[in-house]
Amino acid sequence: MAAIGVFCGSSTQVSKTYLDLAADAGAELARRGHLVVSGGGSVGMMGALVAGCRAAGGRTYGVIPEVLYGREIADVGSDELVVTADMAERKNRMIATADAFLTLPGGVGTMDELFEVWTTGHLGLHHKPIALLSTDGFYDGLMSYVDTLVRDRFLSADARDLLRVVHDVPAAADVLEAALAAGSH
Repeated sequence: MAAIGVFCGSSTQVSKTYLDLAADAGAELARRGHLVVSGGGSVGMMGALVAGCRAAGGRTYGVIPEVLYGREIADVGSDELVVTADMAERKNRMIATADAFLTLPGGVGTMDELFEVWTTGHLGLHHKPIALLSTDGFYDGLMSYVDTLVRDRFLSADARDLLRVVHDVPAAADVLEAALAAGSH
């Protein structure tokens, strides 16, 4: 069993399509025997993720900063819920705990988490695989921008390739499991 850190939105305004995607991701990871490491919230996609995981018999580990504990309605149903002093400690704890990372659609907080884990991986501070779930082309614009960074030599192709772009939940789980089995990112 691997600990999979999942980054996603916590907004309560997103469509049912995204909530279902998060629930499916949680359920798929649970069916495969993985621990879901989340941002510790119980609303929006984050809430759907952990609910889907637990409904499929999985375990969850949440990490939430004090400032968001009440605002995001903390996932008190988590198998383990860690409350951190701030957002930086939250990200550091999630990075330290997870064996691999999956980024679902989300907003600026999700982007912050993705870029933190991608940057620290690129710098060799960890060697954990990262999958980016671009369902219905959600991250196509971002990847176009990243390709521009490579073209203009602000980013190496090797650094770009640390992001494994996938288009559905089973493919995301497959990619992360294959990378974990190979022992590299």
